[in-house]
Amino acid sequence: MTVSTAIARLNAADPDFARHLDHLLSWESVSDDAVNQRVLDIIKAVRERGDAALVEFTQRFDGVDAKSIDDLILNRERLELALTRITPAQREALEKAANRVRMYHERQKQDSWQYTEADGTVLGQKVTPLDRAGLYVPGGKASYPSSVLMNAIPAKVAGVAEVVMVVPTPRGEVNELVLAAACIAGVDRVFTVGGAQAVAALAYGTESVPQVDKIVGPGNIYVATAKRHVFGQVGIDMIAGPSEILVVCDGQTDPDWIAMDLFSQAEHDEDAQAILVSPDASFLDRVAAGIDKLLPTMERAEIIEKSINGRGALIQVRDMQQAMEVANRIAPEHLELSVADPQAWLPHIRHAGAIFMGRHTSEALGDYCAGPNHVLPTSGTARFSSPLGVYDFQKRSSIIFCSEQGASELGHTASVLARGESLTAHARSAEYRILTQEKGN
Repeated sequence: MTVSTAIARLNAADPDFARHLDHLLSWESVSDDAVNQRVLDIIKAVRERGDAALVEFTQRFDGVDAKSIDDLILNRERLELALTRITPAQREALEKAANRVRMYHERQKQDSWQYTEADGTVLGQKVTPLDRAGLYVPGGKASYPSSVLMNAIPAKVAGVAEVVMVVPTPRGEVNELVLAAACIAGVDRVFTVGGAQAVAALAYGTESVPQVDKIVGPGNIYVATAKRHVFGQVGIDMIAGPSEILVVCDGQTDPDWIAMDLFSQAEHDEDAQAILVSPDASFLDRVAAGIDKLLPTMERAEIIEKSINGRGALIQVRDMQQAMEVANRIAPEHLELSVADPQAWLPHIRHAGAIFMGRHTSEALGDYCAGPNHVLPTSGTARFSSPLGVYDFQKRSSIIFCSEQGASELGHTASVLARGESLTAHARSAEYRILTQEKGN
């Protein structure tokens, strides 16, 4: 197998740098008409025929010889069996990662709160977990037990009573690591169903699959399209684009380390994006040499090659301050600050899904076991979005209790504003509660 790279070289000093960068970053998750219509048809079938449609689609798309929905349900005992089928080293790694993820997310848990004003009016917020969450997990060879931990554990920490997992098993391929991760993370029910049909089942419910309040987890274009269509019926986490890494380096980290960090995202798929920004031109040259040297040693060399050549870049900047400006413009999913004093540059970062600090903190650690969630905003959405967390599985209700005096005083303000909006019933509703002696004043 012959692989070669021709990674793009950009310089922030060039007059057309902004145009080239925008072109490099452009990516849209667009479903063509055929995909969109197919997904709509699948959703309609699941809503109308429930379990029967799920069995039919699983037979057709996954090649699974399922006679009924019972053949597509895994009970808790089956998940516990998976723990015995993986190696001791794998079980230890899963449990250690799960403990770290759980410990980190425990700190995110929000509690209800109230405060009382001088006149006895009470205001506050009631925080309540979702009743049921649905977790989509890719199946077959493209299986990610780490995603099970990252999606299920925050839900359980939030207090979600039931986590339902759907995972396809194409041609009957069951990934024991995924099932073991589900067991460790506390998943309550598992259905071996995938694709748009699994999303539809979670959103609307069938005779066997319970309707959930929110669907989280990655999937292919059919899954992403289905999530778009059911949003509103249920909540969703996000519509994720290809994985991204941006490394900002001062030129003092081992160039082979940086090359491999870029590979760590490029190996996900051909559309993944890996970018290095540095003020040191000779360092960029050394990293480029490291890419060429290391690429032939990679199992997924062809995928990495297409990703690096198609969407990767080495960007030279004037100085570290300009590197920060470029980083904020990109708003990456993963940002490595591979510099001498990352803490000093942290205040300059405004937009990033996760920030990996220092030369020894590879993005790969965050994917598996550091603790923070690896479900992150992509395609520049870190400008307004956050990593998946406990807060995604909690909802907040406002609490308003007015004392007699408080209702009377607020009634005057509400009345003026309501009449200014020509909403007379609003005004009179508030005015009814104004104390008699105040009305006469």
